[in-house]
Amino acid sequence: MPTVKSGYYTLTYNLHEVAPYINWLYFFHAWGFPARLGSIAKVHGCEACRKNWLQAFSAEERPKAQEAMRLYDDAQRLLHALDNTYHTHARIALLPAYSEQDNIFVHAPNQDGSAKCVCIPLLRQQTPSQNGCCLCLSDFIMPKSHQDEEMHPLYNTIGIFACATDREMEEQHADDEYLHLLHQTLADRLAEATAEKMHEYVRNTLWGYATNEHFSLEELFAEAYQGKRPAIGYPSLPDQSLNFVLDDILTFSSIGISLTENGAMIPHASTSGLMLAHPASQHFCIGQIGDDQMEEYAHRRQMTLEEIRKFLRN
Repeated sequence: MPTVKSGYYTLTYNLHEVAPYINWLYFFHAWGFPARLGSIAKVHGCEACRKNWLQAFSAEERPKAQEAMRLYDDAQRLLHALDNTYHTHARIALLPAYSEQDNIFVHAPNQDGSAKCVCIPLLRQQTPSQNGCCLCLSDFIMPKSHQDEEMHPLYNTIGIFACATDREMEEQHADDEYLHLLHQTLADRLAEATAEKMHEYVRNTLWGYATNEHFSLEELFAEAYQGKRPAIGYPSLPDQSLNFVLDDILTFSSIGISLTENGAMIPHASTSGLMLAHPASQHFCIGQIGDDQMEEYAHRRQMTLEEIRKFLRN
């Protein structure tokens, strides 16, 4: 197994570097288009291929398909025009960690060089998954009592990330509804594309546990790789207030991200979360949280029940 080099990393990308990692299905979903119209992004740009793509739709669907094609063309032109103006950013921490029940404890350095241990409290599924277990993300980090750094360096480490597009991009053309929304939706997709590209680099190089990985974009979007990248807001990581905990570790402001009092990220075109290397790690839905776990979780988060319900919207 590789030796994990713990530390902090900051990456900045030009738009053309992350644009290939855009999942256009979600871009078109944001505009209210059916998922099948997102296939325009896979069509060769020549006139014949685009015409064949249009002809594949019924006469009733064709006007909507033409609209999707125009939107995609506008998005491509905008990406090209903004390439030298805006950038995307990623902040990464690879740090030693261990689990205790439903908590992950992260060994992180303070700015003055001293060390601190940060607790990331997590939630456990309310009903068993297909394997019969009620999962928690802490299950994929080695418990402190079982750790052996030489034997399990992948599972004694956690990745923490935040990604964002330059804030100014999503603020453009406030007086033009169409152009404003186009900037916003592209900025959102670029932030997610940055997370995809960043995670590939982490697996292949920084963490280095998948140096022989070779996946197509479709396979990346389907998460065919080892490990998972649950983001804040995912069904397995639903507590938005955990952004405050991750910010304490990463310092979001180093890539231009600030948090509202509710833990929402500004710019909106931002994402944050965890990276797990364990091959058994998976996404799952916490489900409806019972009163007993809600009270216990509020205690671990050092919040009142009223406060934690606000963040979980349970």
